Amino acid sequence: MNQAVKDFLKENVAAENLFWNEPMDKHTTFRVGGEADALVCVTDSEMLQKIVSYMAKVSQEFFILGKGSNLLVSDKGYRGVILDMSKGFTDVRVEGNTIIAQAGASLPQVAVLAAEHGLSGLEFAAGIPGTIGGAVVMNAGAYDGEMKQVVKKVTVLNQTGEEMELDNATMEFGYRTSIIKNRPFVVQEVVFELEPGDPEEIKKKGAEFNQRRRDKQPLEFPSAGSTFKRPEGYFAGKLIMDAGLRGYRIGGAQVSEKHCGFVINVGNASASDIYDLMDEVSEKVYEQFGVKLEPEVVRLGQF
Repeated sequence: MNQAVKDFLKENVAAENLFWNEPMDKHTTFRVGGEADALVCVTDSEMLQKIVSYMAKVSQEFFILGKGSNLLVSDKGYRGVILDMSKGFTDVRVEGNTIIAQAGASLPQVAVLAAEHGLSGLEFAAGIPGTIGGAVVMNAGAYDGEMKQVVKKVTVLNQTGEEMELDNATMEFGYRTSIIKNRPFVVQEVVFELEPGDPEEIKKKGAEFNQRRRDKQPLEFPSAGSTFKRPEGYFAGKLIMDAGLRGYRIGGAQVSEKHCGFVINVGNASASDIYDLMDEVSEKVYEQFGVKLEPEVVRLGQF
């Protein structure tokens, strides 16, 4: 990061929202990662527009951070600017059968709000520990539900800092992907279109999904959720288990014994431990079954 970028951040970001050489293990659910050159807590749209347009103008790399629940940051850190959306972009409101949520709002909290207002469709999201923005970018889903089914409209910034509205079709939702995955767009706000229903039934369904998560997933350990995408016609966890990799470990990283689809930090894992374990698991599964496991976890920085 050159001095001009540093000066711009100092001039345009309040000191309490600007962090230099910020350890990323504090901001990811894996609890690993080296230092980012700078981390900015983005508080409003004006601030976001100014920063995004400037970064594009000077070709400065930046990364949008939500809850860090699907992210593996290198031990070497990140040579760029992290824009943390989870502190300022948290407004949520209900209008009839729609919920309008800013990108940094908690996905589980929005699901709870929907249930309280008797709005059905987000029950699957009750236990997914991410933000609205991150969930839309990756078309997050579980238990036969996904964001594609409930998103009506997404407001984004393009790289020049201009606002654009993308409807459901324009989002090009696919399995754990969307048009935003490969474009320099930043999610600002999402409009969900939901169905009216009985609040108690909606809460019950969400509670059942959460109980299934607690029963089957290693929630007591730091992880990034499901580590690999589901290969067509297979289940990643079963392939890993059938390859004899249950409990397989490199350093402090381990294939969960409770659910083989999860790589977990069992204590003092490094990002390299996790990265190497993911690669080795993928290789061993391919050797045995000819199926290539693709990571669902986003990798940031140099490994």
